[in-house]
Amino acid sequence: MQSHSALSHLQRIERSGVIAVMRGMQADTVLQVARALKAGGIDILEVTVDAPGALRMIEKVTAELGNEALIGAGTVLDPETARAAISAGAQFIFSPTLNTEVIEMANRYGKAVIPGVMTPTEIVQACSAGASAVKIFPAGILGPSYLRQIRGPLPQIPLIPTGGIGAENAAAFIHAGAMAVGVGGALVDLKAISAGHFDIITEKAKELVRIIQEARSRC
Repeated sequence: MQSHSALSHLQRIERSGVIAVMRGMQADTVLQVARALKAGGIDILEVTVDAPGALRMIEKVTAELGNEALIGAGTVLDPETARAAISAGAQFIFSPTLNTEVIEMANRYGKAVIPGVMTPTEIVQACSAGASAVKIFPAGILGPSYLRQIRGPLPQIPLIPTGGIGAENAAAFIHAGAMAVGVGGALVDLKAISAGHFDIITEKAKELVRIIQEARSRC
């Protein structure tokens, strides 16, 4: 059974409609990126743990924006990393794969956990293991129609498509039944960050929020 806090965080993700996947971050700019996303209306921020110093970055962003945004850890592959990320302040765990030990660890500490799955069998296995929701990955290859087909026999399972999603196709995934979408490179523009143009990220965030809201209004 999920804890009250895990359910609360999942509801917050659903209200937002988008998880910003902050991959390839640097310690000296991660706060500026997080603030730029928040200024654009996105308050669900995932720092992937495959970057050097990622745990420290999670601590930094949580200390700065933890009262205004929900901070999570992404690309979590094992329970040890999940525990370390939670200790650093992560409130949700996002994985590209299905590892039941990661799910168990997150549930032990009352955190929302969203493993990566593709097939109906994996989706059911994840939920049976205690996942808060499932990450349909790689969504850009599978497409919105795949999500719609999955929703037929499994309407009770919250789906968060991730991978290859941007402003051009986010609405289609919402229309297909996505609870929220995970958006990385199309939103967190590494070239803009390198050039110090954080306003570009804010504008991309505003556009994506608008698209999600309009898509939901038409569902």
